[in-house]
Amino acid sequence: MSTEPVHGTWEPRPAARWEDAFLTGNGHHGALVSGDPDDDRTVVTHHTLVRPGEGDDGHRLPPRLADRLPLLQDRLLSGDREAAEGFTDGRPLRWVRAFHPAFQVRLRRPDGVPDPEGYRRTLDFSTGVAQAAGAGWTSRVFVSRADDVIVQHVTGPGLTLDVSLDHRLPGAPTGLGVGHGAVLTPEGALLSLRARYPGSDLACTGVTLVAVTGGRTALAPPGVHIEGARSVLLLTRVRRHTGEADVVAEGRALRELLGEDPPSCDALLDRHLPLHRTAYRRVTLDLAADPGERLLAGSELLARPRSAALLERLFAAGRYHLLSSSGLFPPRLTGLWTGDWDTAWSGAFTNDANLNLQTASAAAAALPEVTEALASLIQRQLPDWRDNARAVFGTRGVVAPAHSDGESGHSYHFSREYPLHLWTAGADWLLKPLVDHDETHGARDPRTAAALAEVALFYEDFLTRTDSEGRLVVVPSYSPENRPANASWGTVDAAMDLSAARHALLTAAAYHPEHADRWRALADRLPPHRINGDGALAEWARPGLEDSYDHRHLSHLYGVWPLDEITPYDTPELAAAARRALELRGAENDSAHGHLHHALIAARLRDGERVAHALGQVLDGDFFHASLMSAHYPHRHVYNADAAHTLPAVLIEALVQSTPDRLVLLPAPLPAYPSGRLHGIRTRFGATLDLTWSPDGATAVLRPTRTHRIDLWTSAGAEPLDLVAGEDRVLTPKAR
Repeated sequence: MSTEPVHGTWEPRPAARWEDAFLTGNGHHGALVSGDPDDDRTVVTHHTLVRPGEGDDGHRLPPRLADRLPLLQDRLLSGDREAAEGFTDGRPLRWVRAFHPAFQVRLRRPDGVPDPEGYRRTLDFSTGVAQAAGAGWTSRVFVSRADDVIVQHVTGPGLTLDVSLDHRLPGAPTGLGVGHGAVLTPEGALLSLRARYPGSDLACTGVTLVAVTGGRTALAPPGVHIEGARSVLLLTRVRRHTGEADVVAEGRALRELLGEDPPSCDALLDRHLPLHRTAYRRVTLDLAADPGERLLAGSELLARPRSAALLERLFAAGRYHLLSSSGLFPPRLTGLWTGDWDTAWSGAFTNDANLNLQTASAAAAALPEVTEALASLIQRQLPDWRDNARAVFGTRGVVAPAHSDGESGHSYHFSREYPLHLWTAGADWLLKPLVDHDETHGARDPRTAAALAEVALFYEDFLTRTDSEGRLVVVPSYSPENRPANASWGTVDAAMDLSAARHALLTAAAYHPEHADRWRALADRLPPHRINGDGALAEWARPGLEDSYDHRHLSHLYGVWPLDEITPYDTPELAAAARRALELRGAENDSAHGHLHHALIAARLRDGERVAHALGQVLDGDFFHASLMSAHYPHRHVYNADAAHTLPAVLIEALVQSTPDRLVLLPAPLPAYPSGRLHGIRTRFGATLDLTWSPDGATAVLRPTRTHRIDLWTSAGAEPLDLVAGEDRVLTPKAR
């Protein structure tokens, strides 16, 4: 019986749907592995694969509206609540370019597997290896972090296989310009597939080196036929490019990775493991689950939604998938994976909620790889963010878009109902995880410092209007993706915009002392949050704007999570109003990100019952596929990584919270899981923490790297705690 959580999952059957395929990736390449012994299909993805846009590229630029901004501000401040509806350049809503799969590597056995008994497919989170095995044959697939290549190794007696690259996936455009290549090589064969987008010079090309040990290899266009082999090793890469790819050069680069004769999969795996395993193993969660349940297949566990073993496995899977989808970019709406060209919501980076929710655990759960992926995306897009600020608002500095395909950071996805080009909080929202990272590691990244300065410059130019009391006004203002009950979407003083402006200015001041007085003075002139007639924190601080409670987004509670602007410790009155706002908030369309965003905020407000309820909505709602990747809606409707990637953050926040000066132990414990151990958590005051809890009490071990005084908060209240770098502290907080 398993005495510790299982760091992997398994199934007794191949994946019948691509959504159930096991996932592996290195943040650049991804693979969806079906494990079918007769027709093994591995779908290949890459973060750069987005379809070219159609129509005028001018519509991929932010609208030039700055000269009309003063009039819009005048109208909104005078009480015209519909004024922003015409603040566009007349273009129709245009989605960002859609993410898509490349092709599938197919290994077909013409005569089938003689004895399918004993079949089992597994995914090892600690290695990233997806394996299928039975009747003397084994297939292993992983994506190397060291060599940036998809590796598939098939072994068995007398293997007979037809190997090909197949572009025929759901939703593939009929006008794709597809070209195949297959040549025999000393190792076996080199296969290629080029898919040129309709009406474009852009294409993606995949190259697979097939290294065969034993037996015979013959061309069988568009692939090869192998008979009597002992093993087959496939190395695959895909590139998006203009013109034609140099397949010979790509094949040569793959051949150099083999290094041995006969080629060894183990050598490739040995280079990959230190990078992947070290990152994955930094943090673990043990909920004292039933040992027998820990041995169950993932699909069986999913049928027991309140099982501690399921939550352990989902926590582990969430960290695994988040790590595996982060590298060149952070995770998209679908992580790094899709088996369909018609990916929901373009498989975009959705910045106004989803991306930050997915990466919420990065600092505490010791995944700097995720934070670096986010930082790299922001750095590449800063020039476009500057264009947004100039074109829409006529300012210096930067404004982030609400949606991005990864190529462009321009704000061009907007409409009357979704005036996303008016959202000014995005840069602060996206930079907040980078600030958390800096606090955790005790060093300020110059890239983050420079970006924060640009956000402050934007607010210097943008915050010029005042109300009757002389306070600054955020106008126009937008609360994603909601509207007041008595006004249009674009309005005045959305709570998120106020929190973001205040936080951005104060954080930039902390990073840049030479400008601190100016930026702090600007922050001090912003209006306070408003408490409405229901006793709730209002989504719009402007008097007269009424709340719309039934909505999946909780943007107005940005000050609670992830900011520390509103807390039960420092601002109890506002925290009580935020809690009331959370109580009144409906679930609208039952989206996973809405439920888990709700849980994160509830945890900050020390409301364990509300955390448990929101988490239960996801666990009971059939949101998870057999792959342990999640869906956007209940009953596994619309493949989406929000729940999978956000769930670890919810559990961590319920157990441990930190700021640079505070540690909170067990702020919102979940009654259904009375015992457990959380290992390896990083705090924002520079210490690693291990927490063990049971009905009899709790023990926390702190390993500080900085000498610092913090406030320790437990259910018994607060007390000062002096930490000394290099000296472990054992804490035994009193039980409730």
